[in-house]
Amino acid sequence: MKNIILFGVTLLTFCLVAAAEDAPANSLALTSDPVYQKSCAKCHGKTAEGRHFGGPSLRSEKASSASVNDLRTIITNGKGHMPKFGGKIETADIDRLVMEVKGANQK
Repeated sequence: MKNIILFGVTLLTFCLVAAAEDAPANSLALTSDPVYQKSCAKCHGKTAEGRHFGGPSLRSEKASSASVNDLRTIITNGKGHMPKFGGKIETADIDRLVMEVKGANQK
């Protein structure tokens, strides 16, 4: 009986390690960023998949095809219903968010 339990625990451990390795670190960086959580998640969602009647998905084809400069401009100056964050968020934080959005869309 102990061998079966030990085998089950070992198998579960290997599965969890394999699942953690499959999750890209870049895609997790965006949603775990405290600036994203404070300033972006309200509209774009906790997983950056977008929200109904809120901000669009940051893991979409549109977000991945946007240039770094376009993303930086949108975050800084706002666009449509998105407010501007220039002056509210440090420039370095905006640059980091841009890179995290681009990284979240890499496969």
